[in-house]
Amino acid sequence: MPPSRIDRICTLLKGIETGDPESVSVISPTQYIQHNPQTHTGRDGLAALFARLAKTSPRVNVVRAFTDGDYVFGHTEYDFATRRIGFEVFRFEGEFAVEHWDNIQPRLGPNDSGHSMVDGPTVATDLHLTESTRALVLDFLEQVRVNSQVSGLEAFVSAEHYVEHSPDGVDGLTALRARIQDDTSGPRRVVYRRVHRVLAQGNFALAVSEGSRSGVPTAFYDLYRVDAGKLVEHWDTVEHVAPPEEWKHDNGKF
Repeated sequence: MPPSRIDRICTLLKGIETGDPESVSVISPTQYIQHNPQTHTGRDGLAALFARLAKTSPRVNVVRAFTDGDYVFGHTEYDFATRRIGFEVFRFEGEFAVEHWDNIQPRLGPNDSGHSMVDGPTVATDLHLTESTRALVLDFLEQVRVNSQVSGLEAFVSAEHYVEHSPDGVDGLTALRARIQDDTSGPRRVVYRRVHRVLAQGNFALAVSEGSRSGVPTAFYDLYRVDAGKLVEHWDTVEHVAPPEEWKHDNGKF
């Protein structure tokens, strides 16, 4: 049996450790759209980047990975000169990955509830509920984050079990409400302006959103786990978007 798309993406990412040029064979040789603004587009550029990175003895761990139609999305740990946490999203056409997005930040924590940015369940269940998971996460972000309707939080989030992995958050519905209220009115001023996509498999969904933090253009990647129709667990990465004059292509972050 040929390797799955997830297996091939894991091999690709492990190529950062090895520098093996074969690791990029999953990337289309003729069409590869790169959305990391500070990485060159194309298969050859990626192979050259991996060869350089491999000389620094990096470590890569794919903690969890999922599929949604032609998309593979994963949650990763990186240990370069500094430790980082990222989400990687690849779009396939046939056997090749033709498009890539990511969102990476320094690894922080554990938070005050004792959770790291990556621990917790890793396997999708309830595969028949994929579309309801997607709809729940999209509705939550649009109503609560984009439109700031915090009063309706209980309709989306479990009152009994809500586990928070964000390094500056803590468990529980009450704490989440306070954090969102502080985000909208506090000094760091977190603004979600648009949800670009929600990728889902079973009880997990990853949302890609655009906004700002402290007035700086920012990408928000939020991964949620759903149980009994409510959000019960959350992981995220937050990354400032480099100004356009620093981009290596015109494909944009989103």
